[in-house]
Amino acid sequence: MLSRFFLICFVFFWNCIDIQAQNYAPGKITIAELEEKMHPKDSGAVAAILASNVTINLNLSGNSEKLIRKKIKIYKSDGYHFSNVHLYFGAGRSGYLNILSAYTYNLVDGKIVKSKLKPESEFIEKTNNSYWIKKLAFPDVKEGSIIEYEYREDVGFLSRYDWSFQENIPVNYSELKTTIPDDFIFKKNMRGFFSPKIITKATRAYGRNATEATYVYQNLPAMKEESYVNNINNYRTGIFFELERVEIPGQLYKTFSSDWTSVAKTIYGFESFGAELNKTGYFEDDLKTLLLGKNNPTEKLTTILDFVKANINWNNHLGFSCEKGVRKAYKEKTGNCADINLMLTAMLRYAGLTANPVLISTRSNGIAFFPNISAFNAVITAVENGDDIILVDAADKFSSPNVLPLRDLNWIGRLIRKDGTSESIDLMPKKMSSNNVSIDYSIEENGKINGKIRRQSTDYNAMAIRNVFSNTKEETYLENLENKNGKIQVSDYKRDNEKEYLLPATESFSFISNDLSEMIGGKIYINPMLFLANTKNPFKQENREYPVDFGFPFAEKYNISIRIPEGFTVESIPKAEGLVMEEGLGIFKYNIALNDNVLQLLILHQINSPIVAREQYGILREYYKVMTAKQTEKIVLKKI
Repeated sequence: MLSRFFLICFVFFWNCIDIQAQNYAPGKITIAELEEKMHPKDSGAVAAILASNVTINLNLSGNSEKLIRKKIKIYKSDGYHFSNVHLYFGAGRSGYLNILSAYTYNLVDGKIVKSKLKPESEFIEKTNNSYWIKKLAFPDVKEGSIIEYEYREDVGFLSRYDWSFQENIPVNYSELKTTIPDDFIFKKNMRGFFSPKIITKATRAYGRNATEATYVYQNLPAMKEESYVNNINNYRTGIFFELERVEIPGQLYKTFSSDWTSVAKTIYGFESFGAELNKTGYFEDDLKTLLLGKNNPTEKLTTILDFVKANINWNNHLGFSCEKGVRKAYKEKTGNCADINLMLTAMLRYAGLTANPVLISTRSNGIAFFPNISAFNAVITAVENGDDIILVDAADKFSSPNVLPLRDLNWIGRLIRKDGTSESIDLMPKKMSSNNVSIDYSIEENGKINGKIRRQSTDYNAMAIRNVFSNTKEETYLENLENKNGKIQVSDYKRDNEKEYLLPATESFSFISNDLSEMIGGKIYINPMLFLANTKNPFKQENREYPVDFGFPFAEKYNISIRIPEGFTVESIPKAEGLVMEEGLGIFKYNIALNDNVLQLLILHQINSPIVAREQYGILREYYKVMTAKQTEKIVLKKI
């Protein structure tokens, strides 16, 4: 599955193609552009990038200057927000980003009128210690307007650079031109479904041989929002540069991270990473007491994991480097994910377990396809137990062995051992997470429903429901439960194993409702699954751009008993149904039987793979079509 995804999503196309790049001059706005009422290739587009030009020049010190020009057309009022431009830059470096020009253009009485950005409409938001935002609010924006801006940024030493050509609106033309002295050797990696046209030529820069490369895309479609997408930026057409080595004859030869092994060794060598793993004095006394009488490796693992989760709170900061350091985090009982999980790793090692850190890229950070330090933004822990590798993340209170928070489930991570060796680790869950639901209810002759429900959730489903329990007052939870499920009345509500993370999370309650059935002509019409049916197909579009990411394999199982009211009999019931998707992707079973005055249903909806490739989308779409149609069918009861 992974290799297929790589082939689909990442295209390498570096041959020189003879094309003519367009380096438009600022202020080159035409009446035809302003008169255009809709995008010629996407009539629903609210705005479009008419032209985007980026120029990057690298000097012999490795510092670079970036010049960006953009021209954006606003078609509809829903696109007005594209005239509020946000430019991100390093915190405290506002003097390194200069707006050269910024105008709004409109057509008034057949003439082009331009409005300059006002000084009060340009301001800086000091977001955090890592980056600030320069915000531009363009004036006089209306349907049909074109905004255009140009700015220069002193990037500083350029060791890596990421640029996206594709945006959430159509892009008519996008060009990136780089001039890099041949002393600097960069790896270039493309992402997305589209390939650029490329011009390369030899030139001179700062008295040295250099290469000028121009990457051009035309008519890029808008990124489409689709359900069950991991991180849409993983598929956004773009280019990533990383400095591999510097070769200045007679002066300097230096290599940088060029593969995953060297990346892992570099990170392990950081004082805020590898050195923190060797610190144990701050916890030794506590751990000796905690582990008294515990000799089983599994028992040691769960005991130490629970201890760290209970005593050290995550401050919601990611990162593979410690923020406070493990000693201070232990004392203050709070830290970032590296403080917590490197501490956990050290404790597990101290207890005699084979524990090592695993570098990961969270879902928000994108997939770590290419070897570079910035590919990772977090760290978890792996315990090797024979042939098994158990993954844990103590930064999440509801995690358990091999049940990581959803943010961590992002394809692959990198395990680093003490000797500096490393290997890739598959982060995607293999074990099925289930929701087992038992429903027992009676239908009265007036259509009123009176019943009981018990739901048992395991692994990732249990983690999800525990998160809801923790973040919602029970009174509010019950109110939502009643309102979202056909205005039922809930009583006898009970939870079990709410904080026993190795056990299934369970809830049960009784309910009454007058609104879950219909009385028509003396007959009772009712969906046997009541408010638990999957009624909407999330995969309605005919074609799919991106893989479907469920996060984890899952199974929903329903055991339903329905008692028919006295004086009624079954007129019609849904037919049994069975569906097995090709390639073992999933199973749907719907069995129903009548015994005396009791209807018994057994229903299974199971997806076996956390990720479904887009080539398999048609199979999945048809499966969901059949499944949702069957779950919405009704039984009909008539008077005897």
